[in-house]
Amino acid sequence: MSPTPQERRAARHQLGTGSGAPAGRRGPSGGRKKPITVDAIVSTAFGIVEREGYEALTMRRVASALETGPSSLYAHVVNKEDLDELLIGRLCAEIELPEPDPATWRQQITSVCAGLRDQYLRYPGISRAAFAAAPSNLDTLRLSEGMLAILLAGGIAPRTAAWAIDSLMLYVNAYSLEVSLAGSRLGRGDDGWVVSRDELLRRFAALPDTFPHTKRYATELTAGTVHDRFDFTIALMIDGLKNREAD
Repeated sequence: MSPTPQERRAARHQLGTGSGAPAGRRGPSGGRKKPITVDAIVSTAFGIVEREGYEALTMRRVASALETGPSSLYAHVVNKEDLDELLIGRLCAEIELPEPDPATWRQQITSVCAGLRDQYLRYPGISRAAFAAAPSNLDTLRLSEGMLAILLAGGIAPRTAAWAIDSLMLYVNAYSLEVSLAGSRLGRGDDGWVVSRDELLRRFAALPDTFPHTKRYATELTAGTVHDRFDFTIALMIDGLKNREAD
């Protein structure tokens, strides 16, 4: 008897994200189409997100792209949340983790965060799949394990390091989602909600005098690229860890 989707998921958590046994096609075209596998489902899902954004990703949409019905997918994945877990796991699996170095741990943890950010930005809005999801997939756990090792090598106390990983991940997820949403609006020509720095400076200058600090420091408020602000925030979080060494 073939394993259930729940059993497949449990096996992936123990042994990694294998493709699983392929499901045979039925009907007149069954012999001409590639069999359905977990890898095929995940790759197809990534293609949809890359072209249309995460909001377009549904089990029915993936099934349609694979020229099959949703029931064929449920033979391999439990539900949409399971698919989300697989997507985030594959992105995490592609991030290179350095050997923890006490001398360069700050640069190392920053690099890992930037790598995760760049992975998310390849697929508009996909970081939404990582919110409120406990890291149970082995590929996702591998990333948090590597981050924990780096922070511990840097002399960060265990509980502080553990909570720092939560904070860093949450910021990377939120940052990536915001950048993706802005990019999506720009792609639709929705410049009423995404404005240039020059336009923002003009709007700040036109504010009434009840906003004295915003008007005076408009240049500072609008300075830097989005990635400059990302680097600043990560550095701010990391630099604060040494002040929290006592558990």
